[in-house]
Amino acid sequence: MDRETVVREGKAAILFPSANEVFYNPVQEFNRDLTCAVITEFAREQLAQRGVRILIPGEKDRVVVRLSKEKNGNVDQETSEQPENEQQMEEEGDKKEFITASVGERCEQGLRVLEGLAASGLRSVRFALELPGLKSITANDYSAKAAALIARNAQHNNVSHILQASQRDASMVMYEARGRKERYDVIDLDPYGSPSPFLDAAVQAVSEGGLLCITCTDMAVMAGNSGETCYSKYGSVSIKSKYCHEMALRIILHSLDQRAAVYQRYIEPLLSVSVDFYIRVFVRVKTGQAVVKNSASKQALLYNCVGCGAFHLQRMGKKMSQGKHMKYSAATGPPVGPSCEHCGQRHQLGGPIWAEPIHDITFVQKVLGAVSGNPTRFRTSKRIEGVLSMVTEELQDIPLYYVLDHLSSTVHCNTPSMLQFRSALLHAGYRVSLSHACKNAVKSDAPAEVLWDIIRCWEKSNPVKRERLSETSPAHRILSKEPTLQACFEIREDANPQSRKRHLTRFQENPQANWGPKARAKAGGRISSELEDKRKQFQGKRKKQITDSSQLKSFPCKKFRKGTCTYGDKCCYSHELKEGTEEKMD
Repeated sequence: MDRETVVREGKAAILFPSANEVFYNPVQEFNRDLTCAVITEFAREQLAQRGVRILIPGEKDRVVVRLSKEKNGNVDQETSEQPENEQQMEEEGDKKEFITASVGERCEQGLRVLEGLAASGLRSVRFALELPGLKSITANDYSAKAAALIARNAQHNNVSHILQASQRDASMVMYEARGRKERYDVIDLDPYGSPSPFLDAAVQAVSEGGLLCITCTDMAVMAGNSGETCYSKYGSVSIKSKYCHEMALRIILHSLDQRAAVYQRYIEPLLSVSVDFYIRVFVRVKTGQAVVKNSASKQALLYNCVGCGAFHLQRMGKKMSQGKHMKYSAATGPPVGPSCEHCGQRHQLGGPIWAEPIHDITFVQKVLGAVSGNPTRFRTSKRIEGVLSMVTEELQDIPLYYVLDHLSSTVHCNTPSMLQFRSALLHAGYRVSLSHACKNAVKSDAPAEVLWDIIRCWEKSNPVKRERLSETSPAHRILSKEPTLQACFEIREDANPQSRKRHLTRFQENPQANWGPKARAKAGGRISSELEDKRKQFQGKRKKQITDSSQLKSFPCKKFRKGTCTYGDKCCYSHELKEGTEEKMD
């Protein structure tokens, strides 16, 4: 029997085979911690309506963190607050008794959870050990070895009364749960690669007002490297751009809403984050034919200039209020001409993408308040607090963003500080925020013309050698125009966001060397080669290029090994066989 290792994460202790038979990535601990925090707040809201109160170990009075408000120059960072649902329950306490749900206990009125692609079952075991108010958890995986390991880990952690292992196709499990009484309250899908094959089943199998938690790790496809593949999977064309990470979030939300609309359902995004090498979205799914009619007006095509990076959105549909009724019609456009008005270059067409807010700020503040009020609950609490704080600061009604480095590099001038550029936008009367998806992002309601005016004003005090610019280059065409706005770069106090002032962990450094998506689990358990092993396998040719032909004598001749080399002693490769090779030839 292969040796096993024990991995401890959160409250769980998981048995793992030494061979690579079951997938596990330690870098995604942040993903799992964040999921536990989000489901906790979702359960708090849902179960309050069923007369159930949940108890979290270490949690005291609820706090809601509001970073945007200031009182007398001091930040009103935390406000004690009791959830409205729980307050109503206390007021109705004399009329109706409520049930208390604790961690590790089965709650008959609790939530039914499905993890469709569970691998080792680590996430599901953590749910059972850390989330109160659960009725059942189904941890499913198509692999027989993974399903057996899930059952062993459930028994090892003493959660078999809540967690059941399942070995089936994830789509079939969800398709068979489409009935209203069989639906799951929470469905978590964290596949290796794209979740697109499972989305149709997921939007049908989640209960009314239920929670979908979706992870996408196929970022190369969603970030513009393969737009045609993105369209085949998600019904949207991705394009290479500086805002590709937020665009990826809006692509998966578009895909979810489009598939839900087929069944007269629609989505309400609660939280959408781009972190490390993947994106993660948490959406609530509801049913309503009247609301589904708004779906077209929530999607937009994207026009992106290949020269200067200016972008414009074109809504797919249009709606107008006529008294008590809504009138729907086709949108008018396009919003751009044949070439970019700023640099004269052509446009790329991408999308459609989700053009509505990608977060529910009220819900995010509840999650943030719970995590900051109980920092010892998760090992990645500081990072969760930093990311969610940035999310609450984002402009919710402004899709996508510009990147300050790219704006300045387009005209070949040095880059102003982020505070200077943000101050210039604020002085001009526009709103501005950062984005959790990109360190140097500028999300603003200012049109592209204003952004380029600010860059033109900055270039006047930091001049570029114009004689070196080609007359057809975007830089020459942008700088040849005089700014209509006189930018003021004096630093404003409100230009520095609260998350930055508090030095929160907003953009974490790489956790370890060669981190990122791990190798897919192998059926036979063979461990995939790491980066250094691959370098040895390719004889270092990738690392050190051979410039002298005499160095080839240090490498074995593959044709001689097969007995087909006809050069004899004149061969530039070595004909000396190693001991292991001679045995194979015999």
